[in-house]
Amino acid sequence: MSTVAIIDYKLCNVHSVKAAVEKCGFGAVITDQPEEIREASHIILPGVGSFADAMSNLHAANLVDVIRTEVAKNTPFLGICLGMQLMATYGEEGGATDGLGLIEGDVIRLKATDLKERIPHIGWNEVHIVKDSPLMKEISNDRDFYFVHSYHMKLKNTDDIIATTPYCGSFAAVIGHGNIFGTQFHPEKSQKLGLQLLKNFLTLS
Repeated sequence: MSTVAIIDYKLCNVHSVKAAVEKCGFGAVITDQPEEIREASHIILPGVGSFADAMSNLHAANLVDVIRTEVAKNTPFLGICLGMQLMATYGEEGGATDGLGLIEGDVIRLKATDLKERIPHIGWNEVHIVKDSPLMKEISNDRDFYFVHSYHMKLKNTDDIIATTPYCGSFAAVIGHGNIFGTQFHPEKSQKLGLQLLKNFLTLS
């Protein structure tokens, strides 16, 4: 059975992600150990909190290099919420900070475009698929997923955007480039459709 490494850098609810992975029928380990990450068939980077704090914790745990190395080896990689944002080149939350640099883009604050829009963006919202991807297999268009965030990723290459959400002028809700993927929403909190997305990721080789 494949083993999924869920990276623990002390800024994420790793146990809910682990429970969701196991519900999909896959084994998972919560870890901050480079060797366990190297041995995994798939890697998930969850996260909540500040971009700058998260990168500081990843560096302190000596996890940045192993993440970059495993991604370069084509290990399937999924970033969730802040974990997706950390994949970027740069983030402004908590002060200008370099990200993992897995995908070109900057993480900037959401800006309301309507009086009804509130930041943080919290709750269920629709996800509009703009590009075919195995990550969205058996997920129909414009379905709702659960979000909690104040920042979003502005990608350099729009071809890396798989799905968008019409809030604060529209932002990237799902991204992908080669073997790396990210969701701005929390699939582990998005019920049946979230589990389908996780299953789609976990069956990638």
